[in-house]
Amino acid sequence: MRFFTVIGLVAVMGLAACGSSTTDRAISGGAIGAGVGAAGAAAAGGSIGTGVLLGGLAGAAAGGLTDADDIDLGTPVWRR
Repeated sequence: MRFFTVIGLVAVMGLAACGSSTTDRAISGGAIGAGVGAAGAAAAGGSIGTGVLLGGLAGAAAGGLTDADDIDLGTPVWRR
């Protein structure tokens, strides 16, 4: 069961990308962080829910506190 959860979250990470607005960057950063947190927690044998929460919070903060000049992963999927 954990394997399929991790695979699903990794697939969602592929759909996330940074944007130019603060909101887009926070949303996509949160999605990327949640996926990475889940994968890390699963690999370490920890709580996937905790990994998703902490990774999502860290990613959203990183996305919201940076601008396109700092980190630019392109146009988000929902803006194409």
